[in-house]
Amino acid sequence: MAKFIPLSNYKSFSEDEMINKSENFNKLMQVRRTVREFSTKSFSEEIIKNCIHSASSAPSGANKQPWHFVIVKDSRIKQQIRTEAEKEEREFYNQKAPNEWLKDLEPFETNESKPFLQEAPYLIAIFEEKYSIDEKEKIRLHKNHFAETGKSKNYYVKESVGIATGILITALHKCGLVSLTHTPSPMNFLNKILQRPKNEKPFLLLVVGYPKEGTLVPNIERKSFDEIATIL
Repeated sequence: MAKFIPLSNYKSFSEDEMINKSENFNKLMQVRRTVREFSTKSFSEEIIKNCIHSASSAPSGANKQPWHFVIVKDSRIKQQIRTEAEKEEREFYNQKAPNEWLKDLEPFETNESKPFLQEAPYLIAIFEEKYSIDEKEKIRLHKNHFAETGKSKNYYVKESVGIATGILITALHKCGLVSLTHTPSPMNFLNKILQRPKNEKPFLLLVVGYPKEGTLVPNIERKSFDEIATIL
């Protein structure tokens, strides 16, 4: 196998075309909104698979691709996830969260109740691989919890998984779906429920589907270009 191969399928555009494409993409993304009310209406799993495949094109440290995506559609498993997530959320809202954080959340009217974890047709649990282990050893760890061998270091794990997650959210939006990033803390219960090996750590839970009819979203504004960027 060749160490390097030609850059294939690259296509250049005129500057006018590039500006037009960038403007159209910006318009598409500016209407993306996070929602918390999901329809139970389902759709083809193939859409989710294609979007995850797109996410896997993300750059990663030393091309280690330190991510794993678990698609959850089973109602029993979603119920288990909701039960454990709400347990953590109750602690957050009633004990852990400082007053400043709770005040910042007031405009969104969130609380410990997370019905969307059951209502949405799909949950995607995204895991970051703290280190890699070969596939045979991964099977042994999963089934028998044997001592780990064949470990290899992964690099820039959170950065790599974060970029992949961003691509996934964008791909889902492009398909006409909505999503919610959910991060109960801690999320270790996902390893147990989804039977993931201990070299994987939950990164976030992405709730995916159609918005419920009549869904309302917070009336917020995004920061201006000058507030988020500097040109030197």
